[in-house]
Amino acid sequence: MNKLILGISSCPNDTFMFGNLLNNRKFNFDLRIEDIETLNAMAYREETDITKLSFHAWLKLQDKYQLLNSGGALGENCGPILVSKHKAYPDEIHDMTIAIPGDMTTANLLLSIFYPDIKSKKPYLFSDIEEAIMSEEVDAGLIIHENRFTYQQKGLNKIVDLGELWEKTYHVPTPLGGIAIHLRIKESTAIDIDKALHDSIVQAFDKPESVMPFVKQHAQAMDSRVMKKHIGLYVNHYSLGNDEAYKKSIHNLSNIAHQHGLIPSAHQKPFVKHW
Repeated sequence: MNKLILGISSCPNDTFMFGNLLNNRKFNFDLRIEDIETLNAMAYREETDITKLSFHAWLKLQDKYQLLNSGGALGENCGPILVSKHKAYPDEIHDMTIAIPGDMTTANLLLSIFYPDIKSKKPYLFSDIEEAIMSEEVDAGLIIHENRFTYQQKGLNKIVDLGELWEKTYHVPTPLGGIAIHLRIKESTAIDIDKALHDSIVQAFDKPESVMPFVKQHAQAMDSRVMKKHIGLYVNHYSLGNDEAYKKSIHNLSNIAHQHGLIPSAHQKPFVKHW
C-alpha cells in the first residue's frame, strides 16, 4: 500500500486517539503534525489523505473530504471562549478587535454565527492569543484547546463561552473538529481506517499508559494536569463514532452556517459508511 499522508495536531486529544493506531503499523502513514489552522490549509490544497479538520473547514471541503465516524471532537462545556484583559460585556463585542485562532476554525465560525457584525478580527496561532490580549495588541481573543484551562491564571476575564451559547441555543453538543478522509481514497480503506481509529481510542481508554509517552512527547511543556484535563474534555463517547447526537450536531452546524451565508449548501453523505 502506498503511504497515506496523515495530518493531526500535537494536541493531547489527537495524539491520545491516534497513538495506538500509529504504533500498530497496520497502515503505512506519512505523519504530519501541525496546528489546526495549518491542517485546514493543507486540506484546502489537498495535501493530506486523512486529516484532523475544523468542522468549519470541512464544511467548505465537502466535495473533497468525507468525515470518519470516529475521532470527532465535540461535547458539552468544551467550546471556544472569548476573553479579554479588562472586564467587558457581550454587547460590546461588535466593536472590539478580536484575535481568532484562524479563519477556518470552528471557533471563528461560531463567533460569526452569534456575532455577525464584528468589525475587526486578527488571526493568530491559537497558543499566541493569550499573549496578544495581555500585550493589548487586541481587545479580546477567542481561545481554544488547553487555553480554556489557563486563561484565568493569567488574569483574563471571560466575556462569553460560545460552547455554552451553542448548547443553550441548539440543544446539541458543541461541534469542534473531526477526522476527514479524501474522497480519492477507496471506500474500503476509509472504512478500515475508521474502524481502526475506533479501536485505537478504545485501547487508549483501557490502557492509557500505551499512548501517554507519545502524548507527552508532543505536548512538550504542557502541565500534566492540564494535559489530562484536555484529553478528558475532548475525547469522549462521541469520539468513538456512529453517535446520533454527533451527526445531529454536524447537521445543525451545516444548516445554520448555510442560513447565515457562511458556507455553501450541505453535502448529502457527510460520513464514511459505518463499519
